[in-house]
Amino acid sequence: MTGPEPADPALALDSLGALKARLAPGERLLGLDPGSKTVGLAVSDSGLRVASPIGAMPRGRLATDAAEISRLARERGIGGMVMGLPLNMDGSEGPRARSARDRALALAGATGLPVAFQDERMSTMAVERAMIAADLGRKKRARKIDGAAAAYILQAALDAMARDDEGGGR
Repeated sequence: MTGPEPADPALALDSLGALKARLAPGERLLGLDPGSKTVGLAVSDSGLRVASPIGAMPRGRLATDAAEISRLARERGIGGMVMGLPLNMDGSEGPRARSARDRALALAGATGLPVAFQDERMSTMAVERAMIAADLGRKKRARKIDGAAAAYILQAALDAMARDDEGGGR
């Protein structure tokens, strides 16, 4: 890994299963879709089955973003984060993925919340296509796309965790 490490290296988890194992019963996950100007936000249910968009926040300074995430964690019972990782189409990590990874590690250190990563290739395009198919206008799509993309990413992570659990429970 490159870039900043969280204050507690144990907060940067190498798998979704490790993240799930760190959660206390009933804790939720926060999904983050990193963008250059905004960060899409989604939250899981307490059973870790369903992701729901909760909107977006402007991407600001680390301290500002960490304070907002900490507030959400307190209010919504969040015990960990899933950061979308914008990999290249061949699966390699380019500058955008390294930037997202560095930001996630810094947020983990600042909030004390463990973080794992979920491939987010094509997530925004898939969400936008679904919104177009649902006949949402351009303005409405623009307001909702970031949160919906975060929910898409978080749902993919929840589904992967559920598949992993088919061989055994948490």
